[in-house]
Amino acid sequence: MTKEQLWHKHYPQGIPTQVAVPDMSLYDLLAQAARKYPDNPAIFFFDQRLTYSQLLDRVDRFATALHRLGIKKGDRVALMMPNCPQIVISYYAVARLGAVGVMVNPMFTERELTYLLTDSGTSAVICLDQLQPKIMNVLPATQVKRVVLTGFQDYLSLPPDLPATGDIGPQEDGGVILRFEQLLQQYPPAPPEVSLAAHRDLALLQYTGGTTGVIKGAMLTHRNLISNVIQTGAWLNICEEGKERFFCVLPFFHVFAMTTCMNLSVHLAAAMILIPRLEALNLLKQIQQYRPTVFQGVPSLYVAVISHPEVKKYDLSSIRCCVSGGAPLPAEVQQQFEALTGARLVEGYGLTEASPVTHCNPVAGYRVSGSIGLPMPGTEIKIVDLETGSRALPPGEIGELCIKGPQVMQGYWNMPEETGKVLRDGWLYTGDIARLDEQGFTYLVDRKKDMVISMGYNVYPREVEEILYEHPAVREAAVIGVKDRTRGEILKAFIVLKEGATARREDILKFCRRYLTPYKVPKQVEFRNELPKSAVGKILRRVLAEEEQAKQS
Repeated sequence: MTKEQLWHKHYPQGIPTQVAVPDMSLYDLLAQAARKYPDNPAIFFFDQRLTYSQLLDRVDRFATALHRLGIKKGDRVALMMPNCPQIVISYYAVARLGAVGVMVNPMFTERELTYLLTDSGTSAVICLDQLQPKIMNVLPATQVKRVVLTGFQDYLSLPPDLPATGDIGPQEDGGVILRFEQLLQQYPPAPPEVSLAAHRDLALLQYTGGTTGVIKGAMLTHRNLISNVIQTGAWLNICEEGKERFFCVLPFFHVFAMTTCMNLSVHLAAAMILIPRLEALNLLKQIQQYRPTVFQGVPSLYVAVISHPEVKKYDLSSIRCCVSGGAPLPAEVQQQFEALTGARLVEGYGLTEASPVTHCNPVAGYRVSGSIGLPMPGTEIKIVDLETGSRALPPGEIGELCIKGPQVMQGYWNMPEETGKVLRDGWLYTGDIARLDEQGFTYLVDRKKDMVISMGYNVYPREVEEILYEHPAVREAAVIGVKDRTRGEILKAFIVLKEGATARREDILKFCRRYLTPYKVPKQVEFRNELPKSAVGKILRRVLAEEEQAKQS
């Protein structure tokens, strides 16, 4: 793509419209950072620290260990851990061998885990030792031959510089279960050379519900992931190489955090402040202690920070740059977080099938609240008609958002029919309903399957949720469609109130009536203490809809 696009005129000064993607692997990204900034901090974790040279040494040692245990190019290796040094080490060690990482949510049930491990053909699992009973229960139904266990204590007990180790040759332990820290100390930092074609060889199978709700593995190559890191790095041009600190609270097993927190940190030789679990008071303490400059998050994470009763006791002024993704960013949340921290918080957009970032508002210069922003450098988009998907629509019209760029996946693992539904003539059909304005900014209206048809009118839950978030008593809100005999569907709102706040159903409805046409006003309101969320804090409308369906059946 070389032609000038509508959105390029609003690119901030210094951001290129195209990016050159080098022929390199994810491991090369780390090796490059360690070569240029060997003594820069790479990881902060529970008062411990690793430099980039120390991180590279551990990655090489673990890659050697995995090789000696039989892992080779193309083998699938599952990583099942919260944010900790071991997941970073494992991720780049797997990439070093040309093996394929399979990122797994530690909260998966045994049924979900069995499906993912068998579908991917995973041969080894690296996981937190607390998960050993779950892993052992599913092992007989999978092809897994090795399980490497680790715990937070393993990292804390290892010295910063491991002793030099000679080549001790292949080890035969005969067992399935091994310990991470023992492997690091047992093997030298001497992995074999592996020939990789970055544009073709897979780096990751990232499982997702995708655009149709069926769980499947998005096949992402090294080039897909490297291109997205370079695109986002170019976009966040206020970040300086070798000088930033990224606040890594979003879990790395999710593609948003994997790209914009872990890989982007390494690309910029930035320090990663690793947070293994979300607890608001701990976040405030960690921000004050480690002084992060970049804080990527989802809306509910920013809500947790601004809503904490002790937030004003902590100094959050180090934060300069924040990108919100995973869910729509309410304007109220954006304004309150910026007022509290002095940081710039902008909304972006992506999906697993695109590694994941495709859009973002400028972090410096002109932005549009309520928009997901402009396409990334080197990314092309179009809005197509909902009926056929073949007719490109002009600015202002609503249709399905389609993406083309170097970050778009190769397809779904072993699912050619599903792949054919979303990849057509080089375009990724996202399943998201959107419009493009005359300035080139994109606005998500909603997902196809989330649209509610009430009394013949199309209603998009996001619009209603935006109004609900403006109510002074509302902390979180979600809106779904519920079947109704006379109207087809009606809207139901689920509300979590702010701490100490009170509101009745009629208060909420009266507020909505002030800002919404009658057919958009919810007919039902349910107050809850919390809403169901994904591992990265995204509110799950799907779960709420399933609960309502169960009540009606």
